[in-house]
Amino acid sequence: MNDTKDKPHLITPGYTFTFILVTLLFFMWALPNTLNDVLIKQFMKSMELSRLEAGFVQSAFKLGYFCLAIPAGLFMQRMGYKAGLIVGLLFFALGCFLFLPAAMAGVYIYFLGALFVIASGLAFLELGANSFIVGLGDPATSERRLNLAQSFNPIGGITGVAVGTIFIFSGNEPTAGEILEMKTAGTYHAFLEAENLRVGPTYIILGIIVLIVAFLIWRTKFPKIETSGDTEHKGSFRALLQYPHWYNAVIAQFFYLGAQLGTWSYLITYVQENSPMTEKQAGGLLILNMVLFMCGRFFSTFLMKYIKPTRLMGVYSLINIGLVLIVIASSRWANVFGLHDLSHWIGIGAMICTTFFMSLMYPTIFASGVKGLGQNAKLGASVLIMSLIGGAILTPVMGLIADSHWAHAVAPAMIVPMFAYCVVAYFSFIGSKPGGPVCE
Repeated sequence: MNDTKDKPHLITPGYTFTFILVTLLFFMWALPNTLNDVLIKQFMKSMELSRLEAGFVQSAFKLGYFCLAIPAGLFMQRMGYKAGLIVGLLFFALGCFLFLPAAMAGVYIYFLGALFVIASGLAFLELGANSFIVGLGDPATSERRLNLAQSFNPIGGITGVAVGTIFIFSGNEPTAGEILEMKTAGTYHAFLEAENLRVGPTYIILGIIVLIVAFLIWRTKFPKIETSGDTEHKGSFRALLQYPHWYNAVIAQFFYLGAQLGTWSYLITYVQENSPMTEKQAGGLLILNMVLFMCGRFFSTFLMKYIKPTRLMGVYSLINIGLVLIVIASSRWANVFGLHDLSHWIGIGAMICTTFFMSLMYPTIFASGVKGLGQNAKLGASVLIMSLIGGAILTPVMGLIADSHWAHAVAPAMIVPMFAYCVVAYFSFIGSKPGGPVCE
């Protein structure tokens, strides 16, 4: 009896349904995140963009996170998590609805604006949901609890990729000769317009679903301690700097998100550069990629019962460094320079496998970074959300390398994720050790 009572609660008793509903948000925000990977390839075709220009999809998206993370944290500090989640869902829905006029106008900057609005809402959702889940139970089980909730994020990712592949990709990929024929016949502009319009309906339907979820959140009971803002203890940046594990987590999260988004954004392009696959077939591999991400989350959550989360993350980081080396060395780009004799399919497989081992990194870095921050937890979490700007910066850097005159391929740009995994490995084995006033 005593052992049962003393056992740490994974979820605060009486709030299991609240946990389930907030966990649904992890599924929801994965949809637009993975749809971005489809949009990058689609816009390269429908708007004739380079890899670098298409990479600005991720820049606009993560800029929304960056700009709204602190305001979102301040809002929830005053109004509570429930109000913050509802506001985030309303921004999310608005951004989805803006896709229709953007598609009708066919102007790239309008799409980027709509993505910025969506991401502004997701800043509220990710900050609120991650912090709420971390606090909805015993601190000793925070990593397990967050990894469990985050395990449903890749299910949303799989759904997003599947929807994008089926409803956004037309499967019509004209060759240079066919494009010239359409231009001569005066039909090429109509073809590009039709390709742009394919993105509108998907986002309109998503916006409607998001509004329904907002209504459910509004009607759900949240813990009283989380529905009233704590205005007396706000924390400060100066205080946060006393916690080395926190600022190490910010740096690690910055590079991890760059690795994740860069890898996923250019996966389809890498596959098509190294195989005869069409965009729809490559989109199918992106679905497999997200299935592995989901399996990695659930498997890692299980392993955390027996292996310290940060130690497991360190091992995964080292494995990914090796896998990225295989991605580079087994590509057609490397073959041109006589660097290998491996099959190109080995590189494709290795690139997809990195997703399995990156699966636990975001929630583990987040939970490790906010541990022991006390009254600084919300502010510290806000800055951790801001570190998602790594995806906005490093994805275009990968595009710039891939578009360079000596590369013209994604493979050499994978040096960026490889460096990022080195940073995560350092955090896992050294930088994540708790420190600061509360932890002494």
